[in-house]
Amino acid sequence: MTALVRAEWTKLFTTRFWIGLLIGGALMTAGFSVLFTVLAGVEEEGQQALPEIGTPAYEELALSVAVQANVFLLILGIIGMTQEFRHKTAVPTFLTTPSRGRVVGAKLLAYAAVAVPFALLLLAVNVGVVLVAAGARGNAPSLTGDNLQTVISSGLVLVLFAVIGVGVGALVRNQVGAIVGALVYLFVIEPIAALVGAIQVVYKWLPGGAIQAVTSDFQAPDVLEPWQGAVVLLGYGLLAALLGTLLAVRRDVG
Repeated sequence: MTALVRAEWTKLFTTRFWIGLLIGGALMTAGFSVLFTVLAGVEEEGQQALPEIGTPAYEELALSVAVQANVFLLILGIIGMTQEFRHKTAVPTFLTTPSRGRVVGAKLLAYAAVAVPFALLLLAVNVGVVLVAAGARGNAPSLTGDNLQTVISSGLVLVLFAVIGVGVGALVRNQVGAIVGALVYLFVIEPIAALVGAIQVVYKWLPGGAIQAVTSDFQAPDVLEPWQGAVVLLGYGLLAALLGTLLAVRRDVG
């Protein structure tokens, strides 16, 4: 398994797509960190759109901004899995390692490990920008207690989304279809589920609800406990990977 994981790292770092994803995630994180800080406490039609700087609600929101870049970790995992089929390298991969379950397992481990430094960089950008921007407004947050927990939880979510990406890629196989489907789900289907009263009760069991449970977003509705949210996210990734592996055993890879 160690050799397979190393092989996955070699495949990843001999390409350049990960650089674009990392830069994109960093730019998104920096942009939202500045935006949320600039708009903090600003009133719109007599109501504050975002909490005041210096309040626990603002700090919780601002220090979990890196989670918004989860889509880049999701795409990283999807591409890591689906590129085998897109570039027809699945055949030699499965010939070298006939156990397709081991191949998928190696990808899960490899991309979870790669996601750690990715997440650390995004968290560093998030924290650094918030400290500078909020400090410029006279109230930089501390990195202790609940704030530190928010940062760590955000990093956990990012790593779990890389695992989910591998699982989705194993299940769907078509790279474009997997990415488009994942984006439609995250940015269209889940927001609707969060707003429609009749199905709002199930939202906490969806990835978006699980994210809010882990990061304790101040806008969260009724959500799970943080550890339950982490388990739900991990479960989605592992379930997709398991189903993808079971289907891979029965499907032609040529």
